[in-house]
Amino acid sequence: MPPITIKELLASPAPAAGVAARGWIKTRRDSKVMSFAELNDGSCRASLQVVFSAENGDFSGILPSLVTGAAAEIQGDLVASPAAGQKYELLARQVKLYGGCDPEKYPIQKKKTSDEFLRTVAHLRPRTNKYAAMLRIRAELAYSVHKYFHDNGFFYVNTPIITASDGEGAGEMFTATTMDLSNLAALPRTDKGELDFSKELLGKKTYLTVTGQLEGESLALALGKIYTFGPTFRAENSNTYRHASEFWMIEPEMAFYELQDDMELAEDFIKSITKNILEKCPSDMELFAKYVEPALMDNLRNITENKFERLAYTDAVKLLEPVNERFEVKVSWGVDLASEHERFLVEHYFKKPVILYNKPKDAAAFYMKLNDDGRTVRGMDVLVPRIGEVIGGSERENRLDVLEKKMADAHIDPLPYWWYLDLRRYGSVPHSGFGLGFERMLMLVTGISNIRDVSAFPRVPGYAEF
Repeated sequence: MPPITIKELLASPAPAAGVAARGWIKTRRDSKVMSFAELNDGSCRASLQVVFSAENGDFSGILPSLVTGAAAEIQGDLVASPAAGQKYELLARQVKLYGGCDPEKYPIQKKKTSDEFLRTVAHLRPRTNKYAAMLRIRAELAYSVHKYFHDNGFFYVNTPIITASDGEGAGEMFTATTMDLSNLAALPRTDKGELDFSKELLGKKTYLTVTGQLEGESLALALGKIYTFGPTFRAENSNTYRHASEFWMIEPEMAFYELQDDMELAEDFIKSITKNILEKCPSDMELFAKYVEPALMDNLRNITENKFERLAYTDAVKLLEPVNERFEVKVSWGVDLASEHERFLVEHYFKKPVILYNKPKDAAAFYMKLNDDGRTVRGMDVLVPRIGEVIGGSERENRLDVLEKKMADAHIDPLPYWWYLDLRRYGSVPHSGFGLGFERMLMLVTGISNIRDVSAFPRVPGYAEF
């Protein structure tokens, strides 16, 4: 029979005799006649108080081993607790020690520990209240993503992690290779002395994907509405609180959706999954509101209760130029807005989320649909408090001649994209999509300020530990 969790024990409808609780000791304190330990198994934020009394057994031999970090099974009786703030406590009768712990060396102590230090012990930080709560919220958020799309008629698809094309057109990608780079002299070469990737396992040069969008478009133009949810990789040497080398992306693609439809879906999606976290994770959210970001609940209510402002890029520039002295990067038409500009619009001017649309074509990806003015594209970004951009999307360019010209203007070789261009040759239709960085969404709902702290094992420039 599977072990019962502490979450289940604390939710028990009535006291119970002869139960077994398993977990790790958070703390233990002793009095003259009894001892008290906090036992937690990660199933919920709350710990189960365990009471060791001489009336129920001789625990003198085992108690010195029940220190912070030790793992144990404790059998006894679940009884109503006389202490305030806890429904039950466990009167111990038998103890089984699974694994001891040296309290002098164990790095996770009851005292407050910095995020910077905890990143150096990422294999143990999930045992802290903060990171356990983050991981439970992460799990619930992932489930709510799948549920939202399933309930709205989307099909979940899997796009390649190894790809031969650059979906962003930026070229900042990790190369995936089977070549033995420790022996450069033995690497296969072409007549020009360049690496011969035709000798690769997959027959050509390949990369870790930066997006599943292009393949997603192919699937949407057969199934109607699809979404991907998987890992993506960026080989950018960007040491900021918002960027990581490996992160997860949620990317829906929809046939027959134009830009307005895309914006409506993005807003509804953000609101829905935010409401779900507030409903399903009240205790863990309380932790973040109390100890991490005091304005968290106000920020999230701002998202769930307000209609997102629609703001054309040209209008945004007109609002920002008069206050250029506030910004490190000065705003003028054609400049790609930075985080400081985005946060000003959201946090100071409109004081609510903003969807910025109709971006300059020269600051946009090649696949975004060109507007009739010839200078802007039907792209959009969803901007939210504290984070800035959380979603980037667009109506996709569905006209073959326009797409080919945009690729030529951007000096993009069309050969690797032959199949992508085929989608415009055979039954092309208007279609749209967007990408949501999952870790940024976690930063939004938890108030955590650094992307390194919303992944169990972050991958950022200069760091691939664990």
